[in-house]
Amino acid sequence: MLLVIDLIGVFVFALAGATAAVRQGLDLFGVLVLSFATASAGGILRDLLIGAVPPAAIQDWRYLAAALLAGLVTFIWHPQIERLRNPVRVFDAAGLGLFAVAGTQKALAAGLHPLMAALLGMVTGIGGGVMRDLLLSRVPVVFQSDIYALAALAGAAVVVLGAWLHWPAGLTAIGGALLCFGLRILAMWFNWHVPSATKSSDSATRDGKNS
Repeated sequence: MLLVIDLIGVFVFALAGATAAVRQGLDLFGVLVLSFATASAGGILRDLLIGAVPPAAIQDWRYLAAALLAGLVTFIWHPQIERLRNPVRVFDAAGLGLFAVAGTQKALAAGLHPLMAALLGMVTGIGGGVMRDLLLSRVPVVFQSDIYALAALAGAAVVVLGAWLHWPAGLTAIGGALLCFGLRILAMWFNWHVPSATKSSDSATRDGKNS
């Protein structure tokens, strides 16, 4: 179950990374690199933190194959993919939920405290999006006011709660992924935001003069 969720998450996150790369006009090599980086960053960080080395994304060829397949599909058929409503964010939300769930389950299996397992699940979910945005020279979404990390944490919390109550792992995984995906989509649909820092009028004036 964990491997299946991980591979689906890799494919979906790779679609998000590849779609963003195509929008930036990258060539085929750039699209494939960004698809793999987006799909594997969170999982590699998770495995390194729990001591599962070498990381699964490097050890198992299926991770690389899933990411490259998603990159090729996006590169060839990106006009059809772009017809979806805001495809990057939809794919990203799906990958966020799947990776948050898989990361939490793997952290629990490694014996981490439930609180730390949920936090590691959140880190697993947001890692790919952060890497994608950094490679494209953009401020990562998670550092802005969008509900992103909180959605991943909510999905991870469902997995932790299910493990504590001894619910079936498959059901809690599906429930956590759906909750995370739903929160992310609703946040985009209704423009929900986390409070962000605002500049004072004096600092804004100084910034304007300096620029």
